[in-house]
Amino acid sequence: MPSLKDSRFRHVVLFACFTLSLFATTSIAGTTKIAIANFGEHPVLNEVISGIKEGLTTAGYTEGSNVKFVESHTNFDATLVPQMISKLLADKPEIMITITTPVSQTAKKAMQGTGIPLVFSTVTDPVAAKLTPSWNSGDEYVTGVSDLQDMDAVFAFIRKLLPEAKTVGFPYNPGEDNDVALLEKAKALAPKSGFTVVAVGVDNPNDVPIRIQSLRKKADVIYVSGSNLLQSAAPAIASTTQQMGVPTISVNLDHVEKGFFLAAFAVDYHKVGVKTGEVAAQILKGRKPVEIAPYRLSYEEHVPMINMALLKKLNIPLPDALKACDCFVNQ
Repeated sequence: MPSLKDSRFRHVVLFACFTLSLFATTSIAGTTKIAIANFGEHPVLNEVISGIKEGLTTAGYTEGSNVKFVESHTNFDATLVPQMISKLLADKPEIMITITTPVSQTAKKAMQGTGIPLVFSTVTDPVAAKLTPSWNSGDEYVTGVSDLQDMDAVFAFIRKLLPEAKTVGFPYNPGEDNDVALLEKAKALAPKSGFTVVAVGVDNPNDVPIRIQSLRKKADVIYVSGSNLLQSAAPAIASTTQQMGVPTISVNLDHVEKGFFLAAFAVDYHKVGVKTGEVAAQILKGRKPVEIAPYRLSYEEHVPMINMALLKKLNIPLPDALKACDCFVNQ
């Protein structure tokens, strides 16, 4: 027959187990699950994810405390995106954050009828991509943050850096809505700064060198946009443009710092991520996506950078208009 002491001990143990179980259940129930669907590992996109988490943390959603992030990417393989989205949805997240246009478009179709809000990031033109009905309103379950550059400002920067330039070579992927939308904007705005745009389609990374070479003697300067295909092919583009001796302007600061391209007037992708996190937090706190217009970064949320070593290599004098610019690397 068990003693009174043994019986009390068992009651204490059972009570402790019950308390720990209750605490664990409460912790799980109080954790917000956020899915992040990325296209692939890339310094720019990694910076976006870092910013997303910072924006959410500032709003009170901290990883390891009251938030669990479920992240995935397809290594830039578009055929695997539907499978990735389905797998993330199977985890039943409270919200899904998608990075890049192809991932966001696939997610919107896959999430129809789920009731799960979708917040996109680094989508150049959400209206052209049919993610939102306009720039003034989100969709019923979809809104987010654009990385659309202020092309007026980009052309103004190129004009300051290369005052004699007349034609801008514009490689783009005709199969990506973002690229096509940006090209149309560039063509419309270029004359304002005295430029003509010469476009060249690139839909296969293996064709990058020959397509860029087709701009020889046709372009005074080449602009490399945020196209997923072009960004992943940056080393090949840099090798070709430097061999041609054509100054190249990029959307990516990292590529200027590494010596790939002459200069950049770039969107601050960390800020794109932070803003995305802020939008996601608003929705988690009860605001409806349709009430949140897609966010566009301002001129002040762009960053200039010039590689002085390449400037000298290309024998380009630094214009007076940029001598006071605190934006030089590799001097």
